Amino acid sequence: MSTYKTTEVAVGAGVLAVAAAFLIYIGQVAGVGGGPAGYNLHASFRSIEGVKLGTDVRMAGVKVGTVTGISFDPKTFRADANFTVQKNIEIPEDSQIVISSEGLLGGNYVEILPGGSPMNLAPGDEVVDTQGAVSLINLLLKFVAGGGDKSSDDSSGTQ
Repeated sequence: MSTYKTTEVAVGAGVLAVAAAFLIYIGQVAGVGGGPAGYNLHASFRSIEGVKLGTDVRMAGVKVGTVTGISFDPKTFRADANFTVQKNIEIPEDSQIVISSEGLLGGNYVEILPGGSPMNLAPGDEVVDTQGAVSLINLLLKFVAGGGDKSSDDSSGTQ
């Protein structure tokens, strides 16, 4: 009987170790705790479709931060986003923030396109130059409905 108890204890310890490793891995992937501290920035978008809390903030395809807050401003009818950027990343004040898509089936992320200003954004600053999300469905509907301007086709007068 003692060999069964020893085996059961060993298997149980193994299961607990695998579960703990899995939880640590999930925490790292989700960016929960343990990451480098950062500073907060703010931006206002016409559309922030596809972005939610925890969405990646990237520069040159590399994750440099996370979206920490999303709200609607009833005065301007725009979506306000707060995000954190790693402390060691300096962003020029004339940078642009764009909602980009990972592909046709992928999600959206916030992309920082750095500017050329020698002055950098300080913690709590607002990024003024923004571009909201482009809806793929709206683009397809415009294409299918023939959303182009046809008046220029017949303007030449030649037959």
